[in-house]
Amino acid sequence: MTEGQRVGIVLVSHSAEVAASVAELAKGLAGGAEGVSVAPAGGTEGGGLGTSAELIAAAAAAVDRGAGVAVLTDLGSAVLTVKALLAEGDELPDNTRLVDAPFVEGAVAAVVTAAAGADLAAVEAAAVEAYSYRKV
Repeated sequence: MTEGQRVGIVLVSHSAEVAASVAELAKGLAGGAEGVSVAPAGGTEGGGLGTSAELIAAAAAAVDRGAGVAVLTDLGSAVLTVKALLAEGDELPDNTRLVDAPFVEGAVAAVVTAAAGADLAAVEAAAVEAYSYRKV
């Protein structure tokens, strides 16, 4: 990874509002996360609930800065949509990964880690580690 490159992060939810809110929360908790590109990809093109391959692909292209793209999802069909895009091979930027992590906690961990300049493997590891965060 060269200077100025950061891992981009895409947050895929069935709801545009949820995706945008989680992106705002993660960036806010990361102190604004200057230099980290985070894009929500929520809902359908028409504004309804669901997932959109087109919105996901556009968000991934928008955050790609050459250091990889971490994609976090909320529920089942969001995962399936991202997996289908990855299988197609040409819809998402090179070095895009679907990250198996809790949506909110994983997003915060990913953004904080990307803001520190970490590579894609470290961003993914931080997000995955969020599964172990205990609340009681």
